[in-house]
Order: sequence, then structure tokens, then C-alpha cells
Amino acid sequence: MELTCFHAAVRSWFFRKFGSPTAAQAQSWPAICGGRHTLIAAPTGSGKTLAAFLAAIDSLVRQAACGNLEDRTQVLYVSPLKALS
Repeated sequence: MELTCFHAAVRSWFFRKFGSPTAAQAQSWPAICGGRHTLIAAPTGSGKTLAAFLAAIDSLVRQAACGNLEDRTQVLYVSPLKALS
């Protein structure tokens, strides 16, 4: 998968760090990048959290590259309580 919907710096970082996307990531990114609400149902450790966060990170990188990154909260993550028990 080429991750063409992500900024070049984000793609480069991802491939250096992880090599390739998991099945959950590869299947969800087209919908996420398309701006569609996306539910990812996959086992623990399948990359669901990074699938969502990479799109958020990409948005922040793009804003910074254009000089439009504001000093405010833009991403909020609420961890499922069941996962913490």
C-alpha cells in the first residue's frame, strides 16, 4: 500500500517506523482519508488506534507545512475503559 492520501513526510515516517500497514489500517485508511465516519472492528494489536491517529497526525503536519497550524487542541483521544482493565 502506498498511503498516497497522506503527506510525504507522514508516509516516510510510517514506512521507516512500521514497514507496512496492517490489514485493519490498509482497509480503513481509504474511508478515513475520504472523510467518512469509520468503524474499525479488529483484534487488539491490529493497529486500529494508529489508523485513526495517522489521519489526525497527517492533518496537523499539513497545517504546519502551510503555516496554518493553530495553537489549540485539535485532537482528543478517549481510551475505552475496557481496554484499560
